[in-house]
Amino acid sequence: MQITNVTVYPLSVTVSERLGDARGGGRTRSTAVLKLVTDDGTVGWGEAFIPGEIASATVATLFEDRVIGMDPFAVESITERWFTDPYHYGRSVFVQAICSAIDVACWDIIGKTVGSPIHRLLGSGERTTLTPYASTMYFADSDRPIETPIEAAHAEGFTAVKVKIGAGPADDRRRVRTAREILGEDALIMADMNGNYRPDQARLSAQRLAEFDLTWIEEPVPPENLSGYRALRSSIATPIAAGEALVGRFAFKRLIDDRLVDVVQPNLARCGGLTEARRIATLATTENVGVTPHVWNSGVGMAAAVQFAAAVPAYPHTQFEPEPALFEFDRSPNPLRSEILSTPFDPSGGTLSVPQDPGLGIDVDEDALELFSTAG
Repeated sequence: MQITNVTVYPLSVTVSERLGDARGGGRTRSTAVLKLVTDDGTVGWGEAFIPGEIASATVATLFEDRVIGMDPFAVESITERWFTDPYHYGRSVFVQAICSAIDVACWDIIGKTVGSPIHRLLGSGERTTLTPYASTMYFADSDRPIETPIEAAHAEGFTAVKVKIGAGPADDRRRVRTAREILGEDALIMADMNGNYRPDQARLSAQRLAEFDLTWIEEPVPPENLSGYRALRSSIATPIAAGEALVGRFAFKRLIDDRLVDVVQPNLARCGGLTEARRIATLATTENVGVTPHVWNSGVGMAAAVQFAAAVPAYPHTQFEPEPALFEFDRSPNPLRSEILSTPFDPSGGTLSVPQDPGLGIDVDEDALELFSTAG
């Protein structure tokens, strides 16, 4: 089997609601979806979580000639080979995002060829559902009450949410308190600072939030501030999560080896794909660090994250019920998530089903891809 064709769909859409976090925001969602076709007509899909125009140029310049003629079953050598070749820029996020898309598309082809969903190929046959948490309470540019998105998530049946904070300790407390009051004491609540604080600011906020029993605080300081993570890890009791901005297992290894975080969060459309995420999970579980994917993607990237999350081992739980397998589900409007799949993922009722069809288990609507494509 050989790959005979590579197509990049650069996607972008403007939505009605501002998507704000502590670092800023806007109304544009953009990414790139990649399609591979083999000589027997099998199609594989992947996503590169970078601007579509950059994705198209990177594929045309660096990848197309290498991918054409490649055996998709050689997938586990892709990320490792292209991390160092081209040597001087193989480690860049743009190159690694394309590697991620190619890797996932190859796994999709493999699954369809052997008739198995990817999570079973990765060694899991146990999880058929995940527990979605609503990623919500974005900073809005309107007078919308802050409780509105939490009430909406509660009405949809979510039992876990992640709220955006990072605009100051007082505002952080107001937001988290509101979520706890609406959802009740049994709900799981995460708080995302989006790397907007110095360690002393993050520490002060974490101390003021301690009474609300957060499941984790996400990205309290910038991803490159390892000393900041180290300082916080030893001074706050709330678990820390991070990793959405990182690419490759080497970057994650630094977080894991020094136990700077309690949970690592690879994005399947950026970290190196399923192959590299699997290696990251091995490093994490070896040191008993939690793993849950970061998901702010199109429906294709979400599908890859679902398959990965279903395959993450429950170690060290063997005899007792493990904690819920949490899965991020963005609740902002995003047609690239909700309209490019023939059957979109449905998180209502507090449960997310893992597709059991071969490969990613999705049917991509190519007419919708064309509708949202920025290609001329």
